[in-house]
Amino acid sequence: MKKIEAIIRTSKFEEIHQCIASLGVKFFTFYEVKGMGMEHAKPQTYRGVAYEPAYIPRTKIEIVTADEHMDEIINCILTTGRTGEVGDGKIFIYEALDAYRIRNNDKGTEAL
Repeated sequence: MKKIEAIIRTSKFEEIHQCIASLGVKFFTFYEVKGMGMEHAKPQTYRGVAYEPAYIPRTKIEIVTADEHMDEIINCILTTGRTGEVGDGKIFIYEALDAYRIRNNDKGTEAL
């Protein structure tokens, strides 16, 4: 099993979600994150005062999947999330040693 972590543009989340769902992925986790990279934050105004935030908001997706589905999920994120501009995001792959479903003690890919 593999764990896929993708940090993506928040504006691309819905498209990526639809693509991943069409592959049959039943469960994944996502949350809002903040970070810094090669893209610079755009100046913003709050109550008439201009400021430049030190971070850029992004969405992080975490998916644990069987090895045979990894490539199609990664391809889905790469093609759907790409704008061609700096700041499109990153994908990280980790080895997942095991998984358990708490409800009925399923183990391994059965638990996914």
